[in-house]
Amino acid sequence: MMSHQELYEPLLNVIEFLGTFAFAISGIRHAAAKHFDWFGGFVCGIAVAIGGGTLRDMMLGVTPFWMTSSIYLICTLIAQMFVIIFAHSLKRLDNTWFFFDTLGLALFTVAGLQKTLDCGHPFWVAIIMGTITGSAGGVIRDVLLNNVPVIFKKEIYAMASIVGGAAYWGLVECGCDMTVSVIIAFVIIVLIRIFAVKYHISLPVLRGEE
Repeated sequence: MMSHQELYEPLLNVIEFLGTFAFAISGIRHAAAKHFDWFGGFVCGIAVAIGGGTLRDMMLGVTPFWMTSSIYLICTLIAQMFVIIFAHSLKRLDNTWFFFDTLGLALFTVAGLQKTLDCGHPFWVAIIMGTITGSAGGVIRDVLLNNVPVIFKKEIYAMASIVGGAAYWGLVECGCDMTVSVIIAFVIIVLIRIFAVKYHISLPVLRGEE
């Protein structure tokens, strides 16, 4: 009989590939907005695409996922060509970039959750690792672009990962099928991001000394 990890490893690989493509496009598009050259765009794209997963794997004590296969670097190259070829057509679609960023956040959060659980860690660690996987790449991107990282603003970003991860935990604890739990957690994260931006929902802002 196949083990739990062997059963869900193909699904995890697909999620990481899709997340890499989504985040790479997001990073490259932000670099294009800053008028980076092609190499700078690729560096920004790859930093977003693999940054969170690399940090997660280092903390878990495993080989970073992108070092086990060249497909992730190839995926980033494909994303860059996609942005270059369709730059004029996509320039008018600002919501497209929000979609790719949200998609990457949800996909990588789920991937981080499942990989941490496969390594034998408890769920509270998995939620933290899922959040790091989903949001750390965006922090690296914003640092490279000299922007304030999105997760440090009042806009809901990392909190969407935390809520999605908690929902995933609750579903699994209730005996829900793992694949169904993954899909539901993914949808929750995406919906939280969409509604937070659409209705300007945010966390309270810290007040300094007046």
